[in-house]
Amino acid sequence: MIDLNNKAFITKSNTSNGDTNSETVFLYKQSGNYVTAEYKGGTIKSGRLSGTLDSNGFLEMQYHHTNKENKLLTGICHSKIEIMETGKIRIIEDWQWTCRDYSKGRSILEEIDPTIYHEAN
Repeated sequence: MIDLNNKAFITKSNTSNGDTNSETVFLYKQSGNYVTAEYKGGTIKSGRLSGTLDSNGFLEMQYHHTNKENKLLTGICHSKIEIMETGKIRIIEDWQWTCRDYSKGRSILEEIDPTIYHEAN
């Protein structure tokens, strides 16, 4: 099973209806197949996600965050985890809002140095 514990990620791309951007950083925690993360930066004041990871590298999760406009937003996400040629992890997220207009989108996150999470605004 892939280990996401204490791994940090940055948003490399997102569809236009998403809130995260290249300034949004995530810090993941994992215990067994249970996964959580905190995220912040860019348009996001504070966010959290939780979900489960299966042995094939699929991550099912729910998320919520407050953006810079003080709006609380929620959604669900089905992700595929890949190992890049560099050995770093890439997460391809197919998500859907469970608020707003219920639209769908796709984000791609890539692993970064975890100290960057603590430096994010």
